[in-house]
Amino acid sequence: MAPDEIAASVRVALADTRVHEVKMFGGIGFMLNGNMLVAVSKRGLLARVGKDAEAEALLRPGARAMEMRGRVMRGYIFVEPEVLTDAHIADWLRLARSFVATLPRKDKSAAKKGMKT
Repeated sequence: MAPDEIAASVRVALADTRVHEVKMFGGIGFMLNGNMLVAVSKRGLLARVGKDAEAEALLRPGARAMEMRGRVMRGYIFVEPEVLTDAHIADWLRLARSFVATLPRKDKSAAKKGMKT
């Protein structure tokens, strides 16, 4: 799937959920309660599944651990765009949502207070 098709599929699957879209990782991040749920870019789908679900998630077709500057980011899984279908995207969203829903809500104003100006 192309990035715009993946993003459209994510939007359809999340139609009943209040999410916020932000630019991140060279694509679009979908935020749930201020926490990243998934991100879409030309590299595919990045799903935040948590450390406990990581090993099982890596067994899925097209899945690989996210690496940033040579370091594996635990709990984040990249899924190759070639293997994605609407059904796969919905399944990845269910997995990501089950983890992200357990995280505390991030308050935007609190985050800004901690930033240096």
